[in-house]
Amino acid sequence: MNGSKRQIGLVIATALVLGNMVGSGVFLLPASLAPYGGYSLIGWMISAAGALLLAGVFYRLAKRAPRAGGPYAYTREAFGDCVGFLVAWVYWIALVGGNAAIAVGFASYLSALVPAIGANPLWGAAAAMAAVWFLVAVNIAGVRSAGAVQVATTILKLLPLLALALFGFTRFDPHLLAPGPHSGSPWSAINISVAATLFAFIGVECASIPAGHVRDPGKTIPRATVLGTAIAAALYIACTAVVMGMLPATELAKSQAPFAEVGRLLWGGWAGWLIAGAAAISCFGALNGWTLIAGQFPQAVAKDGLFPRFFAHESALGTPVPALLVAGAINTVMVLANYSQGMVAMFTFMVLLTTLGNVVCYLFSAMADVVLAYRSERPVPVRDPLLACAAFGFCLWAVIGAGKDAVFWNFVLLALGIPLYVWQVRRTPGAAERPAVP
Repeated sequence: MNGSKRQIGLVIATALVLGNMVGSGVFLLPASLAPYGGYSLIGWMISAAGALLLAGVFYRLAKRAPRAGGPYAYTREAFGDCVGFLVAWVYWIALVGGNAAIAVGFASYLSALVPAIGANPLWGAAAAMAAVWFLVAVNIAGVRSAGAVQVATTILKLLPLLALALFGFTRFDPHLLAPGPHSGSPWSAINISVAATLFAFIGVECASIPAGHVRDPGKTIPRATVLGTAIAAALYIACTAVVMGMLPATELAKSQAPFAEVGRLLWGGWAGWLIAGAAAISCFGALNGWTLIAGQFPQAVAKDGLFPRFFAHESALGTPVPALLVAGAINTVMVLANYSQGMVAMFTFMVLLTTLGNVVCYLFSAMADVVLAYRSERPVPVRDPLLACAAFGFCLWAVIGAGKDAVFWNFVLLALGIPLYVWQVRRTPGAAERPAVP
């Protein structure tokens, strides 16, 4: 790709990783983890360590040979077209499903500022769809405009959280971290906390997907991946500790907006509005970053001949317009499903299913790291495959913790991809040419 199209530097790439990780989940997780007290902080630390192991996987893969498409590209390079397609298929479904959930989360937080949105489901659906299509338009306008929105929203969402973490420790009460009577055994509490908190780190791979638009990708992508993950981990643990150390567990477990309540305790009533605004901006920024990925990812797969060719088409500005429009249309259908009576349970399950789909892709990426390391002509330090296997083990732990229903339906989803792969390659029996790993 010519240099003029490489518009993503270290700042935007880091904002893409960090902004896509810090969405709506961090604002609600303290309430769901309240019964486990201090054990949940141990769970956060284990998840952070696992996320950094995954960041290391993508660091090494990008250093070795940056590829547009991220997890799909490296899996295809290591295991061939069929496995690469299945990973791409699952990841793409996870993308569009996750974006719909983020849009609904945005409308939910916005309703705290504009009560009419929460009072009428039609207004809620309209707000979510407006966010989807506005950000589709931003991304169609070019990678530079999407990157500017990503940097701005990342800064705006992080500042209130950073302030809350810093000032909250002045009123931190460690006695409030005592586990509740229904927390179960320490191992059980930690295991549940790890399964819940891992999903807050989805997005570790984001800098590797638009590799064709990244300046000096061999250096920028690895640095952005590790930097974004490390900042997110530190912020998550600090903010969760503050919230749990200021609100009693019984009160926290019932809270619909724990961060807003802590803000009111620290600074008064106006802080609740500030935190609600930060949460809405957080969702909006995450939706922007994932919309960028929802365009760039299928385009990379289509250029390899494994997705329909129309996904590969791009505008004069270098943006994958067909891929963005398809993602926006699917997001619209899913948003409407969420606001339709009788379909909310389906939507909620779809969110879990798509989130687990990301973890499945991480499993393949960790093993691709090992395969491609030994396939290259360079010496392989013993620690690299060991760290990749540790990342694999961590992801496997998360898959087991997700529950048998989600695992079963992810398997079904993978199986459905096999006839789709056969259909896609029926007229192109020769595998697409893959570049050698240096």
